Amino acid sequence: MVLAQLGGSISRALQQMSNATIIDEKVLSDCLNEISRALLQADVQFEMVRDMQSNIERIVNFDDLADGHDKRRIIQQAIFNELCKMLDPGEPSFTPKKGKTSVIMFVGLQGSGKTTTCTKYAYYHQNKGWKPALVCADTFRAGAFDQLKQNATKAKIPFYGSYTESDPVKIAAEGVERFKNENCDLIIVDTSGSHKQEAALFEEMRQVSEATKPDLVIFVMDGSIGQAAFDQAQAFKQSVAVGAVIVTKMDGHAKGGGDLCAVAATKSPVIFIGTGEHMDEFEVFDVKPFVSRLLGMGDWSGFMDNIHEDVPTDQQPELLQKPAEDTFTPRLMYEQFQNILKMSPLDQVLSTLPGFSAELMPRGHEKESQAKIKHEKESQAKIKRYMTIMDSMTNAELDSTNPKLMNEARIRQIARDSGQHVRDVMDMFEEYNRLAKIWSTMKRLEINAQQLSKFHPEHMVRQIGGDGGLQT
Repeated sequence: MVLAQLGGSISRALQQMSNATIIDEKVLSDCLNEISRALLQADVQFEMVRDMQSNIERIVNFDDLADGHDKRRIIQQAIFNELCKMLDPGEPSFTPKKGKTSVIMFVGLQGSGKTTTCTKYAYYHQNKGWKPALVCADTFRAGAFDQLKQNATKAKIPFYGSYTESDPVKIAAEGVERFKNENCDLIIVDTSGSHKQEAALFEEMRQVSEATKPDLVIFVMDGSIGQAAFDQAQAFKQSVAVGAVIVTKMDGHAKGGGDLCAVAATKSPVIFIGTGEHMDEFEVFDVKPFVSRLLGMGDWSGFMDNIHEDVPTDQQPELLQKPAEDTFTPRLMYEQFQNILKMSPLDQVLSTLPGFSAELMPRGHEKESQAKIKHEKESQAKIKRYMTIMDSMTNAELDSTNPKLMNEARIRQIARDSGQHVRDVMDMFEEYNRLAKIWSTMKRLEINAQQLSKFHPEHMVRQIGGDGGLQT
């Protein structure tokens, strides 16, 4: 994904800070400088980066911290909170409800991927049990109706448009009325692409809005324009009541960080991001899990969603029970790798797992469209290589909780038996040790949350999301 390089840079900065023997002001300064450099390279506005760094330095005041405080944890939490603040402008102005008719109007620049995004949005909700419909009110671009018709037919979503009618306002009003009568609960209106200098198209957009009275206006924005997103988002908000944003093409450009931050600065919440050309390459944008994945901490809620969607039902109970294990062994890591390989797309699955995003995902500087395919293949190859190595280990070694004590002779033997390099075997053990630490931390958090829940009223625990809410 476009932000993988940014996430890797931030994760490495945090890891270098964590590896320092003593956490002092110099270590903090080096860490923040590295993170700031990564954000600036992702085209985030200089003022936003400067404010973030100042806020963190103010929060992490070494003079006020007693010796017993975990300075690493305080710094990590401060960085996490500031990144969330940078990307989170609040909730969208309207949230559709299943079973109740809602009209959603899509606006955006020419070439931003608006028509494709309309279909992705409809397809996403259709898979969640909604009854969506598409209306093509774009009469400006030749082939717009053909594109929407083709996408909608492929996704089996009802659509409305016209080859003869040239008035987009009339088409929009007729389409919305028709699908209201058919009891569709999500009516999506695609409009002509606009630019902030094109007054006529902006006027047309306002007229369509008045005719259809949308419950929510979504601004679709190309993920390649970086800081220019601020001006465009502002221009659209001044013309129509933009309530939410979808950022597209997040698989193909390095400016995604600047895009997201610029949009947040306009107080327009991003609700989805498009991560590819295919219908299912469309992700809900939720700030905290997103930043958690960006920092290499993973997003277990996203991982569980992937399990429910990609793993056969009869295999889910066994997989879902695995995190209850008290100890993390190479055998358990092997089983988790097996389950990961069953899911797809692999790069999205890995990005939801704590610790996997920055390390197992390969790094590269190729064009993102080519790199995505390469990342997928290299990730699969690395996991399969680790599994081949574990196939050459004994049962006692696979069930050991401390395989790092293995001597050099045994490591060389495993390398020969598996046909891999000694360096690959060492890498596999490093990966195991890293994931074992994460596993141990998660178990402690899980136990603490369960213990805490016993001392709080049941209704209070439910209000903050149960044990999971306490754990967070």
